[in-house]
Amino acid sequence: MQLRVEQLEAHLQRQMASIYLISGDEPLQLQEATDAVRARARENGFEERIVFEVDRFFDWNSLMQEADAMSLFGERKILELRLPTGKPGEGAKILTEYASRAPDDRVLLITCGKIDQGGQKTKWYKALASAGVTVAVWPKEPNELADWIGSRMRRAGLEPTPGAVSLLVERVEGNMLAARQEIDKIALLHSSGRIDEDIIAEVVSDSARFNLFGMVDVVLAGELERVLRMLNGLQGEGVEPVLINWALSRELRTLITLLQEAKAGRKPAELFRAYRIWDKRQPIMRAALRRHRVPALMDMLRHSARIDRIIKGRATGKVWDELVQLAVEMAGGRNYRLV
Repeated sequence: MQLRVEQLEAHLQRQMASIYLISGDEPLQLQEATDAVRARARENGFEERIVFEVDRFFDWNSLMQEADAMSLFGERKILELRLPTGKPGEGAKILTEYASRAPDDRVLLITCGKIDQGGQKTKWYKALASAGVTVAVWPKEPNELADWIGSRMRRAGLEPTPGAVSLLVERVEGNMLAARQEIDKIALLHSSGRIDEDIIAEVVSDSARFNLFGMVDVVLAGELERVLRMLNGLQGEGVEPVLINWALSRELRTLITLLQEAKAGRKPAELFRAYRIWDKRQPIMRAALRRHRVPALMDMLRHSARIDRIIKGRATGKVWDELVQLAVEMAGGRNYRLV
């Protein structure tokens, strides 16, 4: 049986399979799915847990020996097999055999990295899927992550605004573990009630990465003096130039896309919804869009590419001077020159 990770909890409420294979590269969902299986197994009397770590020295026969071992006291056990690569190698034969005669007093819980389509067509994978349950965990797309964050916040007793959800999505950059930590922190500080963008901005970790986003917003707003002060501060904090260049180039690409689609006839409000630009960012995005045209933005994007080459040692130049110049150009200070 193949399940989506969202279906696992309902399945566990109905029944307990003898085999679970949970695979994927997204750590939070992988952790929570395996925790759910363990918890349900303990509720069903599987008290003892034996962990097998698969490495190049692993003896696959030990898995079958444990499966076949007779228990003097009728203990029910969880056999947890950790397979980092998702490729069992010589263990494929053992897993196929195990699936053919899985014991009732054992739950085999296999966790592993992502298994591609080729791996899902192998004999051992199909055998496990036929005898038990497979769950593939995938990173969530931005729109899926927004739904997940909103749902998680509501489960924590919070009432997030759409703008708050969008800001948190932007800040965690797809890291669901970081999102959970921030939601837990928000729930601790604001046990219930409406959560808007201002609260997110106040509560979410005030790290150098967060300051980086603040600098980008100041650039878009065209506040030249603040741009220079914030860049100087980021340099003093030891923020890597590659992060600043990435943040600026990302906004350049967004601005170019918005201008091109607006020229094709799409309304600004429609574009802001499509690209999840939350309400409080819309004024600064509108200011930047009024300030620039696509050819100038393309020149700035090429400037960003040159900065990337400087960072990688493939071109000469002073990287911080170049970053200041790029940020100033984006802020509208075209006549500014470094001393």
